[in-house]
Amino acid sequence: MELIQLKPDLAAYLEADAAIDHGHPVVRETAAALWEQSGDAYSYAKAAFEFVRDTVPHSADSGDPRVAWRASDVLATRNGICYAKAVALAALLRHRAVPTALCYQLLGEDDGSGLVLHGLVAVRLPGRDRWSRLDPRGNKPGVDARFDLDRERLAFPVRPELGEVDHPGLYAALPAPVLDALTAAADRAELWRTLPSAL
Repeated sequence: MELIQLKPDLAAYLEADAAIDHGHPVVRETAAALWEQSGDAYSYAKAAFEFVRDTVPHSADSGDPRVAWRASDVLATRNGICYAKAVALAALLRHRAVPTALCYQLLGEDDGSGLVLHGLVAVRLPGRDRWSRLDPRGNKPGVDARFDLDRERLAFPVRPELGEVDHPGLYAALPAPVLDALTAAADRAELWRTLPSAL
């Protein structure tokens, strides 16, 4: 699939905003600790991906009822759904000047009740002329997402026969339907009932 950079200026994928608050002390401190362990952009991106994937449980797996949507809150509470974990990874990467986009899949609900958006990131590391999608959702039995810039290792491959879709757009900020769902929900149970199905 050809990914579509929706903002022509790559600098848009380095900016901070209310959700991707990469100037926040929690983000800066986490990024500094990860950088000390790595030292170059590729190793840092892999370390940041694995940190978010493995140390921030997906709240559906952990049962955490809180809804975090700012990167700093996700990292501070170690909690979030896929959208929030993608924002946290984007903030860590943008803090170290790695262009990072938010991107999405439309996937079937586990209970078969419909289709909802699933959040990912795409990165463009120095020396590479293309974007690579990564899924920091968090692994569990049957889910094995990996850091791989050459071959996608996402949590969920789409099943077109079920109406699932890979959206090609690369967003510099959370799309309104995703941001609205995250900020309006009082808890994860409410969020689960209002997950968006369209961008």
